[in-house]
Amino acid sequence: MQQKNSMKIIRRILQDKIMDKIAPGKVVLIFGARRVGKTILMHQILESYQGKTMLLNGEDYDTLTLLENRTIANYRHLFNGIDMVAIDEAQNIPQIGSILKLIVDEIPGISVLASGSSSFDLLNKTGEPLVGRSSQFLLTPFSHREISQMETMLETRQNLEARLIYGSYPEVVMMDNFDRKTDYLRDIVGAYLLKDILAVDGIKNSSKMRELLRLIAFQLGNEVSYDELGKQLGMSKTTVEKYLDLLEKVFVIYRLGAYSRNLRKEVTKAGKWYFYDNGIRNAIIGAFSPLAIRQDVGALWENYLISERRKANLNEELHKEFYFWRTYDKQEIDLIEESSNDLTALEFKWRNKIPKIPKAFQETYPHAKFYVVNKDNYLEFI
Repeated sequence: MQQKNSMKIIRRILQDKIMDKIAPGKVVLIFGARRVGKTILMHQILESYQGKTMLLNGEDYDTLTLLENRTIANYRHLFNGIDMVAIDEAQNIPQIGSILKLIVDEIPGISVLASGSSSFDLLNKTGEPLVGRSSQFLLTPFSHREISQMETMLETRQNLEARLIYGSYPEVVMMDNFDRKTDYLRDIVGAYLLKDILAVDGIKNSSKMRELLRLIAFQLGNEVSYDELGKQLGMSKTTVEKYLDLLEKVFVIYRLGAYSRNLRKEVTKAGKWYFYDNGIRNAIIGAFSPLAIRQDVGALWENYLISERRKANLNEELHKEFYFWRTYDKQEIDLIEESSNDLTALEFKWRNKIPKIPKAFQETYPHAKFYVVNKDNYLEFI
């Protein structure tokens, strides 16, 4: 019980932004992997909402039964006097897009809040009917800025190793015991992660999906060849691409493409895959050893910092695009961030090396800012 209460101390950065979008005749969608705190966030929003609310759960059979009769009369009766209806795990409800459209179309003044652990499912099911009616938010595991509400800067630095190994899922952050963190992450990977993916697209071959995830985890921060993955897994390049796309849609991994605007020698087609959370990556390959005896610290550092930069981009709605940069003669930069009027290049170093900006990049993009992020200065960048 203790943990639930302590989790409520951390106020999610997105909460106010979501509440600003809740309005009569509108649907607000919250996406995010399982266990990142969508349900708790929904409860917090409902608690501070001025008006009469109803909370439904898409995994509850009674909810499915209530919504099954898709008639205006049924919904008017069901939501009589309700100002806002909130539906958790909405992706489990058949025809959810049409249901949400019917509710906001036919019940004057009602607001709708819905959450889902798969963008594939919820967007597929709500996409067409709700054009122009919905706002979408992606909730990630805790960001550094959120955790800093309950940590001093000294504690943050002391906890850095734990963040790199165990990640930032809300309950993991709240656990003091490393064995419990390990068990919890293994449980998420075993019980939820693949189950969600397999449910999404009726995929039968869970062992191939698990093996693909392991290969991506081992190639963290490296360019990935779909042909090569296909050969290793005994499947076609097309199937590999489809599986990776599904893994992205349930918020396990994301792809960085290559940045290329001017130079003929810039790599254009390659892609790198990163994990939303370091703990999930380590759970997939069963690697929870301390940093001192690991070979992959550089990759963990890179994954952590890129994920934190992406969280800030999502939470603060900065509208940046993320890439890596490399030339065919092996000049490279870990992360390129492009916004409408700004280009920033970031190189991540666990040790305190200070590499120079690659000459080809500096000549091609003279106005870009270049930073080296290491253990000493990283808090300025997340």
